[in-house]
Amino acid sequence: MGFLFVVNLEGKIYSCKHCQTHLALSGDIVSKAFHCRHGKAYLFSKVVNVFSGSNEERMMTTGMHTVADIFCVKCGSIVGWKYEAAHEKGQKYKEGKFILERFKVSGPDGTNYWVSPEAQVGGSDADDA
Repeated sequence: MGFLFVVNLEGKIYSCKHCQTHLALSGDIVSKAFHCRHGKAYLFSKVVNVFSGSNEERMMTTGMHTVADIFCVKCGSIVGWKYEAAHEKGQKYKEGKFILERFKVSGPDGTNYWVSPEAQVGGSDADDA
């Protein structure tokens, strides 16, 4: 006999800002102390419903990293990036984890985040732990 567990995820889901596809759960947040060109970003241990672009080397405020941009599977919007490799020993904890940029997602309470006025417009290529 199997068991069916129903979990109330209301208020715990981060979604694509454009199409509301579910991307991550708040329980998978590793850190909220990240920043990118567009403002704040969150580091997640797991995301879903994304596909990765090509790996590339990026110099970030915390050193050189190999990263791949991640895109929503439904609408194709870029929502952040995945850390494939960290070149500095102290940054290895990021490997295999994902950044979701706050202004590109809807929060758990359904709110949309906006680009901060001092943010730079451009690609996703800077972080600050």
